[in-house]
Amino acid sequence: MKIVHVAVGVLIDQHQRVLVALRNENAHQGGLWEFPGGKCEAGEQVSDALRREFFEEIGIEISQDVPLCNIRHDYGDKQVWLEVRRILSYTGEATGKEGQAIRWQPLGTLDATQFPAANKIIIDRIQLSDRIAITGTAQNHSEFLQRFDQLLQMGLPTVHLRQGHFSDQEFLSLVRECKQRCLGVPVDLILSTSISLFEEQPTQGLHVSSRILETLTRRPVAQEYRFSASCHCLAQLQHAQKMGANYAFLSPVAKTLSHPQQTPLGWQSFTRLASQVDVPVYALGGMTAADINTAQTYGAPGIAAISAFWEAEQAAN
Repeated sequence: MKIVHVAVGVLIDQHQRVLVALRNENAHQGGLWEFPGGKCEAGEQVSDALRREFFEEIGIEISQDVPLCNIRHDYGDKQVWLEVRRILSYTGEATGKEGQAIRWQPLGTLDATQFPAANKIIIDRIQLSDRIAITGTAQNHSEFLQRFDQLLQMGLPTVHLRQGHFSDQEFLSLVRECKQRCLGVPVDLILSTSISLFEEQPTQGLHVSSRILETLTRRPVAQEYRFSASCHCLAQLQHAQKMGANYAFLSPVAKTLSHPQQTPLGWQSFTRLASQVDVPVYALGGMTAADINTAQTYGAPGIAAISAFWEAEQAAN
């Protein structure tokens, strides 16, 4: 069966809404919403095809786009290869130039059942946080909770609660208290700890170190939980993907105060490694909120950091 090669564009505005279009009822997967794009012509580069399709169908001229993900899907009656790109800058105003309905839809309201099945991976990818805060150290239990509360007040969508130097019992106690603080707060609390401790006090997900990752032979948590891992090389990224990770950290991208002796990867090496796996890869190590756009330019969903968020309130005071 011939594989249909399609260029797909994800355009997100400043209000965290994404542009979607309704497929013609008579088309394949008709009546469903999709991310705009179209077939690549023979010998045509993906970026060129995307720019042509967006201008012809939506009236938008794309100035800059970067890879987001690649998807191969078999519908039974058709096989597709979607090369998906994130649009970073453009000119023009979106219009359904071929009579198709279009809309700007809030990211959090995207429902995969209203899209062709191949689009689920895109939805999962763009609904990931663009920043992940990782808890750091504190002088005592009380200070830790105070600084955790400050993270919640910053409105961060995802927080990794790292065990660090805490004993197992101390950590479990902190988990219980942090879970209470998260009630009614729109935040995903991920535990960076061992599998056994996560099973005692499960939250929205588990993050494992590269050391634990390398011992795994299967996904350590059920699909209802998020699973992520720290990686430092291509082999670890590939293993994280094999184990069904929802995302991974790759570090260190830049120099860090905590590990000044380590040679940073730099952005070129980061994107070279991250582009060889399908799992979303966050940039970690020396990152600040100012690096989010750069990280996305190099193919990451965003950044993960300790000091940029954990130390932020202290630095402000």
